[in-house]
Amino acid sequence: MQHKVVHMIAFALMAIGAINWLLVGAFNMDLVVMILGAGTAAKAVYILVGLGAIYEVVMHKKHCTMCHA
Repeated sequence: MQHKVVHMIAFALMAIGAINWLLVGAFNMDLVVMILGAGTAAKAVYILVGLGAIYEVVMHKKHCTMCHA
């Protein structure tokens, strides 16, 4: 898989996680659990979001045009 595709997937997962945390913090509403239930599928989404965030943190300087300036 190309690095750009992996970056876009990781970024999208990170955005989903951020929006979900906003909803949890502001309204005590976990959108992932509301959509998928509290089972294995929700846990898988949480793991993917975490892995996406780790990827973005590790690869940030490589992808960020502002950091290259």
